[in-house]
Amino acid sequence: MQPILENPFYYLDNFHQVLQWIAERYADLLDDEERAFIERFPALPQSSRALFVRMVMRKGRLFRASKLVYPEIGCPRAAARPLAEQGWVVTDPPVTLDELFALLQKPEIGQAFALTPPEKALRKEAQLALLQARHEGERPFSGWYGGDEAYRIVAQPLCDRLRLIFFGNYHQDWTEFVLSDLGVYRFEKVEFSPAARGFRSRRDIDEYLLLHACRERFQDGEHPLDVLADVPPPGTDNEWLRSRRDKLLFQLGQQLEKLRDWEGAFTVYRDCAYPGARARAIRVLEKNEQFGPAWERLQAAQAAPESEAERQHLLRMGPRLARRLGHPRAAGTKAAPPQRLDLALPLPATAWWVEGVVRDHLYQDEAPVFYVENALINSLFGLLCWDAIFAAIPGAFFHPFHHGPTDLHSADFHRRRAAQFAQCLAQLDDGSYAATIRRNLELKHGISSPFVFWGALDGELLELALHCIPAAHLKKSFERILQDVKANRTGFPDLIQFWPAEKRYNMIEVKGPGDRLQDNQLRWIDYCATHRMPVTVCYLQWAQ
Repeated sequence: MQPILENPFYYLDNFHQVLQWIAERYADLLDDEERAFIERFPALPQSSRALFVRMVMRKGRLFRASKLVYPEIGCPRAAARPLAEQGWVVTDPPVTLDELFALLQKPEIGQAFALTPPEKALRKEAQLALLQARHEGERPFSGWYGGDEAYRIVAQPLCDRLRLIFFGNYHQDWTEFVLSDLGVYRFEKVEFSPAARGFRSRRDIDEYLLLHACRERFQDGEHPLDVLADVPPPGTDNEWLRSRRDKLLFQLGQQLEKLRDWEGAFTVYRDCAYPGARARAIRVLEKNEQFGPAWERLQAAQAAPESEAERQHLLRMGPRLARRLGHPRAAGTKAAPPQRLDLALPLPATAWWVEGVVRDHLYQDEAPVFYVENALINSLFGLLCWDAIFAAIPGAFFHPFHHGPTDLHSADFHRRRAAQFAQCLAQLDDGSYAATIRRNLELKHGISSPFVFWGALDGELLELALHCIPAAHLKKSFERILQDVKANRTGFPDLIQFWPAEKRYNMIEVKGPGDRLQDNQLRWIDYCATHRMPVTVCYLQWAQ
């Protein structure tokens, strides 16, 4: 925290860093407004620049001078004047009564409108309703209230675009700098060329903005068909933009399913490449009683499943469709059931959770049990394959605040790094993997990773895992993660038990009363059984 305290203008320096970064890497993509802002902003007085950034980083677009009190800036009224001259801020802007109520406190409202004592006693919402009947339209802030000065920041959309260009998304914001400076987040330093950038053309930026607007309309409850009409066509070779479009289409299709618009949902799914869309298209055909077309698509999908998850869904739909069409029932193969453990334990008198109850019941000094779920295997994978995950692949990293590569969930994530991952996994064959994992645990500790759960990985757990889990089993687990990162990072059993004297382990999935195995858990359990990796499903009932 000390570096921030020593520099009261740390936020302004961070903002300048963004502008410089964009100017160096995206100059050819900027429009005239963005280019002019980047050129003119540094020439303003420091206090004006600082006030502008403070407003940009705060919520909303309307501010009162009396609420913009920052010791390093001084008088906000003086600092705002150059911003108004540039047209980035409007002084004394027209505001509605609703906006005024958001700015004023209740005593100020009573003073501004000369409310009677009974009116002053009303709740603020009731006062607003009362005054709306008396006042319509907008008027300058000073026309409503003369005890302060107000500003409207009109350059906020411009700054949002610049933030988008820098981060490549809207879910990261200016706090990334502060959290990094404070040490809350630490990021891997990836060497990437100045040419590495998320947007390759102005069309990419415009398409992102259109998709973002459509997503916000959908999240606000607009009918999916109305939103769908404005979704831009796929017209870019930018893969992560295509994936964003496909994800939005998939969500629109899901909502149309909920509305029982089978034809609309099918049309969306049919043209969507998002994982799972092909199986959903078959499902809505089935719901719409178009069994023939559904069967044809099922046969084509079964010939080349996109993932284990899709294969699982297709196997469930196949018998139903075959029965509908009068086809003979195909001989099915059932996976061998996992080892089962049934427990009947007394209901704890104090706070409890089922996994913790089973963990404590099974724990022995010579055979400790840990609650790990998705944390352990993912963390071991992330530590061993750190260099491959953070390899400077073109387009994977383009600013200093990446929590992981941008193509982490893309179909070719592994293929694009096949050589690097092969080198990492080869260490499981020659025995050097343990040293690499220990070294990265120390060197990379606390650095953000999409795989490593720092808070769940202590030295005892790590050493027991390296001692008791065979390298061959780790390799099989890591290979499965790489087959489908998004789907296969989850579904691991809840607990793991070690017998260090025997150098063996057992994974345990816990199910409480009425609980059942989820699809991703079933897939992991089946995979473990296929490769003879020990796993048990524990069914807990309360003795009472």
